[in-house]
Amino acid sequence: MITPAQLRAARALLGIDQRQLAELAGLSVPTVQRMEASSSGVIRGNVDSLMKLVAALDAAGIELIGDGMPSAGGGRGVRLRSPQPPSTPGQSDPARAGPQ
Repeated sequence: MITPAQLRAARALLGIDQRQLAELAGLSVPTVQRMEASSSGVIRGNVDSLMKLVAALDAAGIELIGDGMPSAGGGRGVRLRSPQPPSTPGQSDPARAGPQ
């Protein structure tokens, strides 16, 4: 699901500390600290806490990349999604246009 390294990288991308992440996710700071300190490669914890954590990261714009999921570099990581600008009817979006 998510590794401690992904969690630390996600916080770094967002520029937040463990306390701020705990607030966003509705978790205690010690819970976030334990999740980041996991040494098994995958965060262990209560399923409800993990779901709150992942939902908070998703709401903040973090895309978790698992093994086998498409990414430019392959492997695990995190990616910060860029916000999608609202589209105006009748106007094309050059950023979404294909090769000309």
